[in-house]
Amino acid sequence: MSGGWNTIESDAGVFTFLLNNLGVQDVQFEELLTLEPDSLAALYPVHGVIFLFKYPTDTPYTSTDKPLDGTFDHDAAERIWFAAQTIQNACGTQALLSVLMNKEGEVDIGGPLHEFKEFTMALPPEFRGEALSNSELIRDAHNSFAKSSPFVDETQRTGGETEDAFHFVAYTPVDGVLYELDGLQPAPISHGACTAEDFPVKVTEVLQRRVARYDLSEIRFNLLAMVRDRRATARELGDFETLAREEQKRRDWQFENALRRHNFVGFAGAVLSRVVDAKLKEGGEAAYNKWIEDAKAKTRQRLESRKKGGGDGDVEMDG
Repeated sequence: MSGGWNTIESDAGVFTFLLNNLGVQDVQFEELLTLEPDSLAALYPVHGVIFLFKYPTDTPYTSTDKPLDGTFDHDAAERIWFAAQTIQNACGTQALLSVLMNKEGEVDIGGPLHEFKEFTMALPPEFRGEALSNSELIRDAHNSFAKSSPFVDETQRTGGETEDAFHFVAYTPVDGVLYELDGLQPAPISHGACTAEDFPVKVTEVLQRRVARYDLSEIRFNLLAMVRDRRATARELGDFETLAREEQKRRDWQFENALRRHNFVGFAGAVLSRVVDAKLKEGGEAAYNKWIEDAKAKTRQRLESRKKGGGDGDVEMDG
């Protein structure tokens, strides 16, 4: 494993099993598709949320004076777990830790993370960030969910168009206050009084104000809620239908995570080679060439149809 931190997806299954691998018990993530308080309240108890958004480049993002919303609480940085972000590609893991570390007592964070928290709470935020960047335990767990790519080295970008940058921040109620925990800011940001019961309404209001600052065409946001393991709740209630559905969800997440780690280039090459051999055996080189030309024609037809705004019966998803 390299010493760097690789990019991981904002995905409920990734973050759930990332925490599991760090020894955290009875916690999972759920993706929210709307900014409605009822959707979040339905997942009660909610420990916090992690918000992914496009990093703004047209206006200053950080400030030492006053944030765009809320107020800096410099004293809170000594009382709660807050770390400055000192490394790239780790903001997702740092955001989930920002919620988790402040929920010990409500959540069993496990022995390794308890020891890490005990050690880092004695440090100022900037050194907590350094300690996080140097934690082999957390880095290895994080990197184990990185996509396998034989073509792209995230640490060696050169030239070309500038890609959009995205960032994670955490929101969680701590000691009766709703905090925004963002390692790029100089301190925790207070959004006022907030109980666990108030959290769905209060955090939704904050997020709606944040989204409203973007152009209406910007829709690339993602919201994940850290909640209690829904299987445990289903067992307590005797809700075996929900339990079965949640168990299937875990199996699906495990399968998807396994796919993320696998490099399919060799497999795709082997399949293509077998297809070419089959075409050559069917009708020789002439049949093979016709197959290629037919494929090119269909591709041109699809491209022309897309330029005209039409469809050709195929459903395509643009990333």
